[in-house]
Amino acid sequence: MSSEWMEPLFPLEVPEADDAGPRVIAPGAVHVPGWLSLEQQRWIAARFVEWTQGPVPLRAAMLPGGHPMSVRTVCLGWHWQPYMYTREAFDVNGRRVLDFPDWMVRLGRKALFEAYGDEGEAANYAPDTALVNFYDDAAKMGMHQDKDEKSRAPVVSLSIGDSCVFRFGNTATRNKPYTDVELSSGDLFVFGGASRFAFHGVTKVLPGTAPEGCGLPGGRINITMRVTGMS
Repeated sequence: MSSEWMEPLFPLEVPEADDAGPRVIAPGAVHVPGWLSLEQQRWIAARFVEWTQGPVPLRAAMLPGGHPMSVRTVCLGWHWQPYMYTREAFDVNGRRVLDFPDWMVRLGRKALFEAYGDEGEAANYAPDTALVNFYDDAAKMGMHQDKDEKSRAPVVSLSIGDSCVFRFGNTATRNKPYTDVELSSGDLFVFGGASRFAFHGVTKVLPGTAPEGCGLPGGRINITMRVTGMS
């Protein structure tokens, strides 16, 4: 394909899955095991270390009840806190977050094409924010919807490090029906369309499962790219 967004990333080459390919979990929700190579994972893990140095450091967001999340987050493009986006991290140090990188836009478009196979939709995908979450051995994420964005464009999720149990549910309730999916290092998960507002969460991290050479000795990095629809 000749579209500019399909050109190889530098230093990331076009990903090649080491599994059977995309698995449809629900309408609009697709899991692609092993989408990122170990080299790609190491490169992104190194970028994560850079992002955590600031200007807004890795932090645990405070929930409205005053309890900190067990997951720690650094944001790109827009700063998220429950339940809003701002350019400046007023809840941390008031500084503006890092810009959303161009290479991540291109990677997001490749991810969408891998999941859905629609070149037009992928070429028009324009993520402008990423929540980069770090899970230690004890971290979890309760069932929630990603609905703070004005756009209904799909969410692209990438995993690096330890595997986790990812619970993907329905759009009406935090309860059943849901599907538990084990997300491993290098996996891609995309949800949009009918599943864009599905409840989802992480019930547990599986310590000691990070593959050697992924760039993360322990814990899990999860990158979720979104389109805010804001300017």
